[in-house]
Amino acid sequence: MNRPAYWRIALMCIALLFGLTYSVPNFFGELPAVQVSSTKATVKITPQIVNDIKFALAEKKINHDPIKFENNISGGTIKIRFDSTEAQLKAREVIEDTINPSKKDSSFVVALNLVTSVPNWLSNLKALPMYLGLDLRGGVYFMLEVDMKAAAISKLENLKTDTRSTLRKERIRHSGIKRDDDKIEIKSSDPEVAKKIKETLESKIPELQWELNENSFNEKEKIKFIVTGYLSDESVEQIREYALKQNITTLSNRINELGVSEPIIQQQGMERIVVQLPGVQDTAKAKDILGRTATLQVRLVDDSPETTSAISEGKIPPGIEIFLDKNGSKLPLKKEILLTGDNLTDAQAGFDSQNPIEPAVHLTLDGKGKRVFREVTRKNIGKRMAILLVEKGKSEVITAPVIRSEIPGGRVQISGQMTTIEAADTALLLRAGSLAAPMEIIEERLIGPSLGADNVRQGFQSILWGFIAITIFIIVYYLVFGMISAFALSLNLILLIALLSLLQATLTLPGIAAMALTLGMAIDSNVLINERIREEIRSGATPHIAISNGYEKAWATILDSNITTLIAGIALLVFGSGPIRGFAVVHVLGILTSMFSSVFFSRGMVNIWYGSRKKISQLKIG
Repeated sequence: MNRPAYWRIALMCIALLFGLTYSVPNFFGELPAVQVSSTKATVKITPQIVNDIKFALAEKKINHDPIKFENNISGGTIKIRFDSTEAQLKAREVIEDTINPSKKDSSFVVALNLVTSVPNWLSNLKALPMYLGLDLRGGVYFMLEVDMKAAAISKLENLKTDTRSTLRKERIRHSGIKRDDDKIEIKSSDPEVAKKIKETLESKIPELQWELNENSFNEKEKIKFIVTGYLSDESVEQIREYALKQNITTLSNRINELGVSEPIIQQQGMERIVVQLPGVQDTAKAKDILGRTATLQVRLVDDSPETTSAISEGKIPPGIEIFLDKNGSKLPLKKEILLTGDNLTDAQAGFDSQNPIEPAVHLTLDGKGKRVFREVTRKNIGKRMAILLVEKGKSEVITAPVIRSEIPGGRVQISGQMTTIEAADTALLLRAGSLAAPMEIIEERLIGPSLGADNVRQGFQSILWGFIAITIFIIVYYLVFGMISAFALSLNLILLIALLSLLQATLTLPGIAAMALTLGMAIDSNVLINERIREEIRSGATPHIAISNGYEKAWATILDSNITTLIAGIALLVFGSGPIRGFAVVHVLGILTSMFSSVFFSRGMVNIWYGSRKKISQLKIG
């Protein structure tokens, strides 16, 4: 009846081996390290740079672990571990001087970090420690505020371009279009034309609410009618949601490419974004990481003799801005932005369709982008069109090809003086997206690693002392069955840590609180089982029957109580955010591991202890 089944023993051994393998990495700790990443996608970390760093550290007699070089699409990342923080700080200065000799234009980010000291054989099994949150590991915290007014203005500028294109396509004459603060105005001196403009734009551009003002009169321009377009409340809400979503996506893409472990980027309130970078101790470098957001712009190049002559005289004509290309040459670009990164759906590196050996970038535009691009290329054949990349406040012209013919499709090609690597880098930046609206850092905090270490120590001490107190009580009260319950409780904690490590979940202080709660819930199941067995013995059942009936009758109660608690945990996980979700993740996983350890595993231990005996005089259950 209570003989241990071989499949149960095998599953118990697998669970124990899994738990030990994937929980052990959390006890190796972390070592101070220096992380080197590229600040520009056009600048790669090469093996030669690795050798230069290795030689510079050897020359300064700074001991370090073998350099880890991860070659990825964003330019590569170097991580170097050191035995002490002092060596880490000295190495940072040496590496900075070696690879960034020009302080004004740094090509690489040299940041302080913490990396795990797990052996390679465990790393190869994907056995890594769980991530620690900002409150446990230390790091930097930023709160950024999105400029929603700038987002609305950018949207109005795009809609102004759409309005002009729509009226031109419908062949409706007007006396001028301009944006006046938060509205678009179209002037007309003919009442019938003004009415037609309003009706056309209401159907073609529904994002704006259109009004016809008949009382306006400008004696000088002889304008009697003005059609005004305002953003509707629904459009303003959509702009706000899109700006937040796009900025969060862009920040995630750029930070992930730089190899920051488990960053937290989430919305807070209606106009703010919170960014947490655990393990990053250098606030200045963290700001530099946040600044790596690229904005794509498409503009026309003004190569007219008048503009060229004015620039040669040191004058900049109205409506013209000067930018530098990759060779440092000045290019006069028109201020009107034809397209932005918002109009891109994809960007892939490839080769020129007409010249298969010349690298190129193939862009896929959305519906609006197709329409605008077709119109621009049709009207500007023979002129140059510049692709402008704005990164970290600096603008650079990637390429300025000549428009050879009208491009009607949704795929656009950028080519000309590009290498294969540059084409891949450009496609990467364009895929990462652009900011839908500018942001400003309104709050920043630096949480030192010593404070995080104190939180970790105090948190796990509370779990340890709670575990010891429960173990002593359960063993004294239930004797042998108490020892089995304590062993099952140990496995429950090991499995919970192993699952969190395998899932690479982020552990925070609320998560540690959930661990402590899990211990109490797990031992509660064993108490139910042991009390059921004692009731069976009091009713006159033999020891073997008492064990069997005790587990079977306690299972229904344990299942009911855990399911109700699980529902509450899932609700916290779905509807909660931040620390609440951290608590919910550990709570839900703890319920699952406690059900396995307290019922399945403890039953197996009891079967191994008592199942080999045919006759048992009494059970040592207190």
